[in-house]
Amino acid sequence: MIVIYTDGAAKGNPGNGGYGVVLLYKSHRKELAEGFRLTTNNRMELLAVIKGLEELKVAGIPVTIFSDSKYVVDAIEKGWLWNWQKKGFKDKKNVDLWKRYIPLHLKYKPTYRWVKGHAGNKENERCDQLAVAAAEALDLQVDKGYEDLQGKGLF
Repeated sequence: MIVIYTDGAAKGNPGNGGYGVVLLYKSHRKELAEGFRLTTNNRMELLAVIKGLEELKVAGIPVTIFSDSKYVVDAIEKGWLWNWQKKGFKDKKNVDLWKRYIPLHLKYKPTYRWVKGHAGNKENERCDQLAVAAAEALDLQVDKGYEDLQGKGLF
């Protein structure tokens, strides 16, 4: 089984933000992080999941994602995402990321486990450290999906 831990952080919400990911498979471990100059916490939580899934090279191995984001976990586990998709994502935020997520979900069929944030889960805490450090970096990237849509009054 592949295990992916994810977390996102944003200062100010919107503000500078980042995501952190820890991927585990057998004896292998990989950490990912990236920071953005203007984004939201929910975008970073969802982007962490996307980036984790995009790192996978082989389908067919069970994938479990641990996230402290009710936004992400509930949207998928409670089926909200599929209803949003049927309705063309009308009045929903982060459509660019949800559309990027859907093919990954269909390919890897991950299961989700919600974990309480800042509650001593070692890997979740590590993801938080990665996300916060990325958000505080000097070389922050542009979250084009957020900044482009914000200018159109969609946020």
